[in-house]
Amino acid sequence: MGLNVAGLRQFAKVMSMRLPRCHIPLLVIALLLSGCESDEQTPEEIRAQITRLIPSSVNDRADWAADIQYAFAALKIEASPENMCAVLAVTEQESTYNANPGVPNLGPIALKEIEARAARYHIPAFAVHGALQLDSPNGDTWEARINAAKTEKELSDLFEEMIASVPMGKRLLARANPVHTGGPMQVSIAFAEAHAGKRSYPYETDASIRHEVFTRRGGMYFGIAHLLDYQTSYDKKVFRFADYNAGHYASRNAAFQNAVSIATGIPLDLDGDLIRYKKDKSKGKLSETESAVRNLATQLGMTDEAIHGSLLLSGQQSFEDSELYARVFTIADKRSGKSLPRATLPRIRLNSPKITRKLTTEWFAKRVNQRYQKCMARAKS
Repeated sequence: MGLNVAGLRQFAKVMSMRLPRCHIPLLVIALLLSGCESDEQTPEEIRAQITRLIPSSVNDRADWAADIQYAFAALKIEASPENMCAVLAVTEQESTYNANPGVPNLGPIALKEIEARAARYHIPAFAVHGALQLDSPNGDTWEARINAAKTEKELSDLFEEMIASVPMGKRLLARANPVHTGGPMQVSIAFAEAHAGKRSYPYETDASIRHEVFTRRGGMYFGIAHLLDYQTSYDKKVFRFADYNAGHYASRNAAFQNAVSIATGIPLDLDGDLIRYKKDKSKGKLSETESAVRNLATQLGMTDEAIHGSLLLSGQQSFEDSELYARVFTIADKRSGKSLPRATLPRIRLNSPKITRKLTTEWFAKRVNQRYQKCMARAKS
């Protein structure tokens, strides 16, 4: 394997000081020939490495590896052992390498969620129940078929069939689809649709993005995009795992909330949500975090409008370059007498109809990180 670029430059610098001037052209030729050997792995080598890292108990390891390698290439993400193991850890945690994992009691859970979502959209309960009691094309009622669903793909496909079949289905039920995540990495369907709107989906298909999420290739592609296709300043993968569960930059934002709390003395939930958007008007005009930050306005030398404008960047990496971010940490670091962490695990209780235990984002991130560390140990061995 040839020298890397940095190595070539250092070697050339040293040797040019030692060799006679007449020998330098020969040195240049030698370096160019050496540089022809590439450190870059071929797709086949990457797939082979991923295959080795996947537990031997998993079926079709080579096929899983091929989909992961292709996603890395399409998204232009480095196929490093760290990134490979991060993807494999999330996949194992979310589905144990099952492209269409079963969910216990999914049918009854879905029926309750349909009722709850319909109520939130002010759809009359009698209209929803009436639609569910209609016979479906196979002779069973829609309610009976939903109640018997075992996987999220089955439920999602069934719901789309129902929307297209029952009278006024699009009006009554289009917004009540209870399936929001899917595939082997349990990626958000809303995220996948938004990502595909900004960046072309690399596979040719006539299916919807929702349908693609439930395939291995689509589920891995969008899951990898959600996990790795954004820039961060994190020095540990565990914060990405928390972000995967709580939203991009949730770990960084939770650390900012901690700094605000120390700077102001105001207790804050470290949930990573810094701002309240228009859709949350009914809950109050300002988030607790923004209200707390405004108490520092004089010390920060910033107006309320400037503070709000900076907080609007909380879903982007550029928030870290804002004056607000820098000044809050300056105050908080001075008050605490030490440099505070710039990332921390958000403290969020996980709420989902599928979750029957008391789980948190911190639990999820640490559990995935355990799997990640085991994978990295395999990679190093």
